Amino acid sequence: MPLALLALAIGAFGIGTTEFVIMGVLPQVAGDFGVTIPTAGWLVSGYALGVVIGAPLLTVLGTRVSRKKMLMFLMGLFIAGNALSAVAPDFGLMLTGRIVASLAHGAFFGIGSVVAANLVAPQKRASAISLMFMGLTVANIVGVPGGTYIGQVAGWRVTFVLVAALGVIGLLGVAKLVPETGRPESVSVRGEFAAFKNAQVWLAMAMTVLGYGGVFAAITYITPMMTTVTGYTEGAVTWLLVLFGVGMFLGNLLGGKFADRALMPMLFTALAALTATLLLFTVTAHDKVLAAITLSLIGALGFATVPPLQKWVLDQASAAPTLASAANIGAFNLGNALAAWLGGVVIAAGLGFTAPNWVGAILSGTALLLAFLAAHLDRRARGASRVVTGSATAEPAPATV
Repeated sequence: MPLALLALAIGAFGIGTTEFVIMGVLPQVAGDFGVTIPTAGWLVSGYALGVVIGAPLLTVLGTRVSRKKMLMFLMGLFIAGNALSAVAPDFGLMLTGRIVASLAHGAFFGIGSVVAANLVAPQKRASAISLMFMGLTVANIVGVPGGTYIGQVAGWRVTFVLVAALGVIGLLGVAKLVPETGRPESVSVRGEFAAFKNAQVWLAMAMTVLGYGGVFAAITYITPMMTTVTGYTEGAVTWLLVLFGVGMFLGNLLGGKFADRALMPMLFTALAALTATLLLFTVTAHDKVLAAITLSLIGALGFATVPPLQKWVLDQASAAPTLASAANIGAFNLGNALAAWLGGVVIAAGLGFTAPNWVGAILSGTALLLAFLAAHLDRRARGASRVVTGSATAEPAPATV
């Protein structure tokens, strides 16, 4: 695999850290600003909505420059947002900083997915995408637990200072290792939007919203769930996040590997198992050992869906993949926002901190149904294509008298 994938993974590491570390320090942030936990959850939802908006907007603007320059600009935006979060004097500015940082997220992963896929042979594209996303999963093993621990010991502001420093390292990595390919000649805004005429692209994004949203429904409120329901101390949440990150890391690698072999069967399996595990979490959350095991499984199964979903979008929008790829990253975060909001709703309704788990199961189960629909439509389209091709190439029947 090309060394440039390492640079993309470094950028993904910084972005992944800032996306997920907020869950580990959510109670501290809420306490400092004097807001409730559900209100503090807007730091998750706001970030996710920023990704949804920033992904297509910045990707379209980026069609006029080279992909390397755009990736560098996005890392600069990421640094600025996290620096603002670190010094924010009130909740409103903290939320603003989160949104500024989030604008870089979708476009970075969207453009980065296209760059990663173009660096390797077609049969290795899902694996290449998974290697870029490895930075995101490693962030959940090292960056997020480390940031959570630092936030609990030295204060959450120090955590965001260090996250901004990670962005600087990511910027230098992109500048040094990603090759300069120039502006793609075939890219046009009209051509990029044309990809959305394909219903399969919309189906893929709907699967992304609901499937990964199922994970976030449970994970957004993992700290209060583990401390008030399971009985863990706040300090133990760091190690629980490590387990979640290890699951993500393994699921991402396996998802990329098996998606290159059989994409849709891999997606069916991951979504079905994720739905069952989220339902199970409403029970296992009451036991320390079982909760830890279930949490790692949610990470593995949730992230096993990422490479196949991203590759499915790239395949369906092969003529103009950049905007569709970025929009699908936005779809991941739209799912995050939806799930975080729904999780807050059921908690605020007095249903308890385990209620977001069954919300997540409903979301991922719906994504599974959409996956079956997408596969059915794809088989039907291929069958129709074979019929048309066969009719066009068949020899004419002999004339009869």
